[in-house]
Amino acid sequence: MTKRDFPKIHFYDQDFVDIYDKTWAWIQDCWTSDSENSAIGGKFFSYPGNPVIQQADAIFSSFFLVYSNRIYQAHPTLDVFYDRQEPNGAIRSAYSIETGQPVVDRDNPECLGIPLFAWAEFNLYHKTANKKRVKDVLPTLHRYVEWIDSVFKRDNGLYQVPLSVTGMTNSPRENAAYPLDFNAMMAVNVLYMSAMADILNDKESSFQYKRQYFSLKTRINSLMWDPEDGFYHDIDINEKRLPVKTIAGYWPLLAEIPNDDKAEQIIGKLSDPLFFGSPHPFPSLAVNEPAFDENGGGYRGSVFPHLTFMVIKGLERYQRWDLARDCAIRHVYFMLDSMSPEGNHHKGNLWEAYLPLKEGPAQWEEKPDFPRSQYLTFDALSTICLTIENIVGLFISLPRKTVDWIIPNLEIMGVENLSLKKNMITILSNKSGRGWEIHMESEKLYYFTINILGKKKKTLPIPSGKCSMLIDKL
Repeated sequence: MTKRDFPKIHFYDQDFVDIYDKTWAWIQDCWTSDSENSAIGGKFFSYPGNPVIQQADAIFSSFFLVYSNRIYQAHPTLDVFYDRQEPNGAIRSAYSIETGQPVVDRDNPECLGIPLFAWAEFNLYHKTANKKRVKDVLPTLHRYVEWIDSVFKRDNGLYQVPLSVTGMTNSPRENAAYPLDFNAMMAVNVLYMSAMADILNDKESSFQYKRQYFSLKTRINSLMWDPEDGFYHDIDINEKRLPVKTIAGYWPLLAEIPNDDKAEQIIGKLSDPLFFGSPHPFPSLAVNEPAFDENGGGYRGSVFPHLTFMVIKGLERYQRWDLARDCAIRHVYFMLDSMSPEGNHHKGNLWEAYLPLKEGPAQWEEKPDFPRSQYLTFDALSTICLTIENIVGLFISLPRKTVDWIIPNLEIMGVENLSLKKNMITILSNKSGRGWEIHMESEKLYYFTINILGKKKKTLPIPSGKCSMLIDKL
């Protein structure tokens, strides 16, 4: 079990396995390790041919690169940004690969990026158990938040930022002065900074971040929640809620902002065909909005894999495992069916964005080069990360020495040769003459929790070596 290779997945639909394997092969094209010709230096992940390295790419790619068995490290791309932090705490959203300088956007003069470094770092910690890294990065992230507060925080406790910062460039939210998604992202960020301070047993910092989180949560709930339509909205400069419903309304789930009643109302709209329950989950704009475009039209209806990923991770926060898995499977099926018109999944490309009502890449009349093909920053979140975590159903925490397997029913599936630091594990379920069996192989002890939804939940210590368990005996 020592061979250095990507972990293998097993799933009853071979097309899922094939696209998972292919994605790892394609990632090679996005990985730069010979960077002598660039001012960035080191190794990093970016879209091939892109002259800039982007903060969003660094953050989102970390969620799937952690599963590469350390063939592609998840942290160097993040470090490119930390290494360029300015004395005032600023980290810019994009840097030129050629010069290493920030790339200024006319609509975003401060080059502010999505503030999700702490979410990425907390996830890395649970996949690597590297406590020293948490200690090293937390002061950088602290100065970064202080900079954002000093430039963008207003007297009402919310952040006023250009809409282009959210990445949802042409979403019909023109009058949004306080974008809901950016404010919810800041809540996600300080929530995880508090969790990282807890890892370091720094109770004072943890308390300060938590206080900042609860303050932001209160503001979002009081100013951005509309009790009439049961949804979160952007607000304009006069703190008036804008009526449009966009996928940004789901960032509060990831930040654990809604109580159970509010969560129920917005989660309900994910299955409603009038709102976000389109055949391909989830459109970037509610289907019943006047500006909705069935061809996608950029952020007027296209399905973006990174936003689907965000919604599914938000559903997890509210223990909606069944809906999260169902939507992840449907999403990957649509990605497969969009690869080529003849339905031949072995040819064709993945896409940056998809049609909401049928299979195929999205279209945007004003931008003929949209969507980009093989935009793996977004796509690999689905074909690797969602596949392992939500479709196969494995959740791993190295510091806790735990593997949780959350599945709705027993099927032939699992993961083989997944590296947990210096421990390779294999977990596979299949049916034998004695009933459903789970086979495991590991080099070290860990704790395994199997949760067959609504039926059985059991935690067992798994010794090193090979072992198996019969589900009926649990």
